[in-house]
Amino acid sequence: MLEVALGNLRASGAKTLIVGSILTAGALFVVLGGALIDGIDAGMRQSIQGSLAGHIQVYNSHSRDKVSLYGELSGGGELVPLDDFAPIKRLLLELGNVKAVVPLARGDAVIDTPNALDRVLSRLRASVRRSLAGERSATLAAELVGQKAHTRRIVTEMAGSQGVARTLVDELRVQQNDWQALRTASSDAFWTHFDADPLAALELLENRVASQSVDGTHTFLRYAATDFAAFRRAFDGLRVVEGTMVPPGMQGVLLPRLLMDTSLRLRAARRLDQIKVALASGRRIAKDKELQRLVRENVAQTRELYEQLDGPSEQLVVTRLQAALAAETSNVAQLLALLLDTRDETFAAHDAIFARDVAPLLELSRIRVGDTVTLKGFGQAVFVRTVPVKVYGTYEFAGLEQSNLAGQMWLVDLVTFRQLRGFPTVEAAREAAALERSAGARDIGRGDAEAALFGGGAALEAHGASQALDEAKLLGREGTDDAAAPRSSGRPHTQDEIEHGAVLSVAVVLDDEARLEETRLAIEALAKERGLPLAAITWQQAAGLVGEFVGFARFVLWLAVVIIFAIALILINNATVMAALKRMSEIGTLRALGARRRYVFDLLLIESMMLGLCCGVLGALLGLASVLALRFAGGVPAASTELHFFFAGPRLMPVPSVRGLLVGLAVVLVVSLLSGLYPALLGSRVTPLTAMQDRES
Repeated sequence: MLEVALGNLRASGAKTLIVGSILTAGALFVVLGGALIDGIDAGMRQSIQGSLAGHIQVYNSHSRDKVSLYGELSGGGELVPLDDFAPIKRLLLELGNVKAVVPLARGDAVIDTPNALDRVLSRLRASVRRSLAGERSATLAAELVGQKAHTRRIVTEMAGSQGVARTLVDELRVQQNDWQALRTASSDAFWTHFDADPLAALELLENRVASQSVDGTHTFLRYAATDFAAFRRAFDGLRVVEGTMVPPGMQGVLLPRLLMDTSLRLRAARRLDQIKVALASGRRIAKDKELQRLVRENVAQTRELYEQLDGPSEQLVVTRLQAALAAETSNVAQLLALLLDTRDETFAAHDAIFARDVAPLLELSRIRVGDTVTLKGFGQAVFVRTVPVKVYGTYEFAGLEQSNLAGQMWLVDLVTFRQLRGFPTVEAAREAAALERSAGARDIGRGDAEAALFGGGAALEAHGASQALDEAKLLGREGTDDAAAPRSSGRPHTQDEIEHGAVLSVAVVLDDEARLEETRLAIEALAKERGLPLAAITWQQAAGLVGEFVGFARFVLWLAVVIIFAIALILINNATVMAALKRMSEIGTLRALGARRRYVFDLLLIESMMLGLCCGVLGALLGLASVLALRFAGGVPAASTELHFFFAGPRLMPVPSVRGLLVGLAVVLVVSLLSGLYPALLGSRVTPLTAMQDRES
């Protein structure tokens, strides 16, 4: 029967070729598509598990929502805090498959980044203080002259630009006092009498003028709070790019390097970077409207560059650009505009000039490593709390250097998070207890409240005396080494203070990921036994919509497979039915020679199955060859920053597997079986009389 089936397939060459091509292409598509989806699955697993989630996320079971590491956020979302991390850590470490336990909390905050005038005024105030302290030197005198000239130039330009804008909204009578302060600061009289009372002049400039600069900006940020030591041990992909890791116990922040290179970067420098990347990818300024817009904005917005330049720096830039651009003008704004007015043929040279001659004299980022920034966040009572923290460095995750999802989160310490949200800390509890003891505070029952308040029959009049408060004594630090230590971030916090406090979730890293579901159930069972309100979810659930991307991609793949093979099934069925109808005489002759219906049915069905098997194997092998070719070529490039996260790097590496080959082959065999059933059934109903009638005709 196999020999007859093979002979029939060879004889019907056109039908076999058409049907075989469809089946081969289908098998190739299944194998290649499955390998790409498996590659995305592996990449996302690495990205999510290696950046924030771990394998399991544990949170308060009383929360209205689940943990959503990459979802919308406002002050921690709807998660109920876990009041004390320490007992949760001890519970989780009792389980045998737990490798690491990392406290986490996510939140929103705001920082005010300084503008050019703020920076100049900061330097001017420092010089004024040195002068008032009695320092007399030629260097200080030159600094004061240059800084005052620089400040006056910025204020004068602000007054000019504000004056134009103010004519449009003058009828609103908005901020009259600030406008008058700006006019005063730009007048000759103000600078003539500056040295008579420099502190008062600085007060006006800092409080009423600098805030009017259009360059001043609020930076909204999302942060993840954690124990830095535990985080670094659990997530070894974390790399400090610039600066240092936040020291143990200190309050501080790590900025994502990608954020430093994008939204926190000087706008002109950022646009140059964007144009450079676009040109490297084959785009051209002459034909690209977006690139032309970036060039126009650079030319029109040179003010943010030359406002940073003091007198000596400005003269140095003028000298350098006159030589580099062969320009005669000595106007720094015009020279910068010439430099930034780039074309395809001049961009590389102008970009190099900017990097060599201008950039070293500018502050290219609004925040620098070593700065102290003030985080503003909403506490539990919906009022603003502020916490100053030092920027210790910048960080990135290995393989996710260009990923926005993994490169937008600030990393801060847990103590800072608790202070921003108004959660009690160990230190705050100690201070409150010390104040209660020193004040003689005690709990009073409701029935005794009146007697306690009004003296219980004692005299209602008493005499009191005022005295100075001894803060160290009140806080219980009298005679200790840290009696004068600042309350928040001046001294290192102990590990006990870090772990005994509120968190929003806990990342659990496992030794054996294959036992993930078993460990998750064990966590919930043990928490219930100990009376702790804990819920545990997998990393994919904790990632929210981002984690569901793989499932959605796999659904789209199989939907495409179903659609393709549904069409293929119809085409193959029509082809095989037509072929069966042409073979009626042959089938009738077989029946006349004694072949049973079952024999004819099996013969036709075996032909379809043999064709499916041969084409399925060929298509699966071609799919495997395509996967290996893609891997050899370096994978599929990520076309966007979002794909960097899904691919866990700049390129997607498809994952070949035996399972993918078997699935591709199985799908083709099922389609072959279904497409061959009806023609086989149709052929088995042919009678010997049919063959004789065909021959007579």
